[in-house]
Amino acid sequence: MWRIFCDGTALPKGTIAIGALLIAPNGDRHTLSRRAEEKGCSNAAEALALIAALERARELGARDLAISCDNSIVIAETVGTTRTQVPRLAPLYARARALLSTFDHAALHWVPRHQNGDADVLARSALGLAPKPYVPNNRRLRARVVAKLSRER
Repeated sequence: MWRIFCDGTALPKGTIAIGALLIAPNGDRHTLSRRAEEKGCSNAAEALALIAALERARELGARDLAISCDNSIVIAETVGTTRTQVPRLAPLYARARALLSTFDHAALHWVPRHQNGDADVLARSALGLAPKPYVPNNRRLRARVVAKLSRER
């Protein structure tokens, strides 16, 4: 089974980039990191990252996929549990669904951002951005990490 981690990032003016890590059953690693031609929001960036990863997996001959993404909206829209209220995103989700259907098995899973770090780094680096620091969800621990990061700057 192939493992895929995908992520997208968007800047305030709409410039977006995608990143994906594809891991073959034998452990070979394949990466995607590029600025997208399209402009859009973070959900568009995430959907384009998923699409690009699925297209690359097809090129590599993958048939069985376990896909991890840290955007729950993209997952819900792609697997069909919800329908977007944003018309410009509907074609992206439809394209992702169509690609998913071409594999023998494809499971899409949500993961927390800190477990999707490789894909995040790939997406951010395509825009020349540094990796995001990990900030835990636990309030006390988060406050300590934020304070430490503030001191380091």
